[in-house]
Amino acid sequence: MEAAHQKNARVFKALCDPNRLAILELLRTGEKCACVLLEKLEVTQSGLSYHMKILCESGIVASRQEGKWTHYRLNESGREHAINLLRQLTTPETEQHEGSCSCGK
Repeated sequence: MEAAHQKNARVFKALCDPNRLAILELLRTGEKCACVLLEKLEVTQSGLSYHMKILCESGIVASRQEGKWTHYRLNESGREHAINLLRQLTTPETEQHEGSCSCGK
């Protein structure tokens, strides 16, 4: 179960930074080269690499190499996983019964 929580935490880590949210917003219009992202954001190349690593590890963003540049795009399956994960974690389980508390109260 610990491994599943670690994997799921990557999704939320990807979404909890203003720079990464700005990157996702830019990628909504299609695939972008890292050079384009650098022009639009106020981050260094190493800063962009750090943010892209987190976004790619989450599965929400996919990348491909073309020469010396990396191109990034939104990953549909990663998006669906993030949506389903949030839905799963925030949907109450209806099968729990009143009095199921084991604290003795």
